[in-house]
Amino acid sequence: MSAKIYTALVALFVGVLCLLTATPVQADLKEVLAKGELRHLGIKYANFVTGSGDGMDVELVQGFAKSLGVNYTLVYTDFDNVLKDLLGKQVVRQGSEVTLEGNYPIRGDMISTGYTILPWRAKVVEFSAPIFPTQVWLMARSDSVLAPIKGSQDLKQDIQDTKSLLQGKSLLVMEKTCLDPGLYGLKDKGLDLRKYTKNTNLNEMVPALLNNDAELSLLDVADALLDMQKWTGKIKVIGPISEVQEMAAAFAKDAPELRNAFDAYLQKIRADGTYDAIVKKYYPGIRSYFPDFFARKS
Repeated sequence: MSAKIYTALVALFVGVLCLLTATPVQADLKEVLAKGELRHLGIKYANFVTGSGDGMDVELVQGFAKSLGVNYTLVYTDFDNVLKDLLGKQVVRQGSEVTLEGNYPIRGDMISTGYTILPWRAKVVEFSAPIFPTQVWLMARSDSVLAPIKGSQDLKQDIQDTKSLLQGKSLLVMEKTCLDPGLYGLKDKGLDLRKYTKNTNLNEMVPALLNNDAELSLLDVADALLDMQKWTGKIKVIGPISEVQEMAAAFAKDAPELRNAFDAYLQKIRADGTYDAIVKKYYPGIRSYFPDFFARKS
C-alpha cells in the first residue's frame, strides 16, 4: 500500500470517527426556520397527546408551527427516551445529580406532552412558561377500605394526612416520571413500593391498579380526571400527595430563541382566547380544580 493511499484511508477513518462521536447540535429558531419544519416530541398520555394525531399539546404546537410559517411533525416517543430524543444525550440521574452521556440521534426540536416541571429536568432543559397545572393524587380501587381524607384549607396538612394512610399498603409508582416516589419523600420510609416497569406509559397505571398490581397508586390530576370518567365507579381519589405543580414545553439549553418564540406565542393565545378554547376542548372541568392558575393572563 502506497503512503498516499494509507494517508487517505487514515483521514477517511478519522473523518468517519468524528461524525460518529461528534456532539449532537440542537436546532434553535433559525435552524427550524431554515429547514421549514418543527418536530414535536410527544408521548401518548391522557388528552395531551392522544395517539390519534390530536390532543391539547398537539394543537398548541401545531399553532406554534403555523405562527412560525413552518411544517409541523409529531414524533412519538416515551418517558424513557424523550430527553435523549431532544438532547442527543442519555440523561443519567444519581440522587440529585444529573449527567449527560453518549451521543444519539436528535429526533425533535421541543417536548410538549403534559411534561411536568421537575427540578432534575430543569438541570438539562429550558422550560417554557407554564402551560397547564397538575398535582399528584393517591388513588385506590372503589372497594378499598380506605376512605378519602376530609380535606381542609391547609394543603400541607392534607398531604400529610394522605401519606399517613400509606403504611401497610402497597403503592404503585413509576420512576423517571412525575409519579416517581423519590419526588415526594416516599422512598426509604418502609413503604411497599411497587415499581411499574412494563413501560413508561402513565395511561396504564389505573389498569394495573384494577388488576391488583398494588392496593394504591400515584396518579396526576390530568390522567385521574379522565380515568374516573373511563372507569366510572371503579376508582376513587384518597387525597393529595404533592403540592400543585405545573407543566410546560421543554427545549434544549442551546435553543433559547425557539423557547422565547414559543413563550411569545403562548402569551398571545392566552390573550386572544385560543388557549382557553383548547383547554376547554380537552379538559372541560379542570378550571374548578386550579382556579388560580387559569386566572393568570400570562
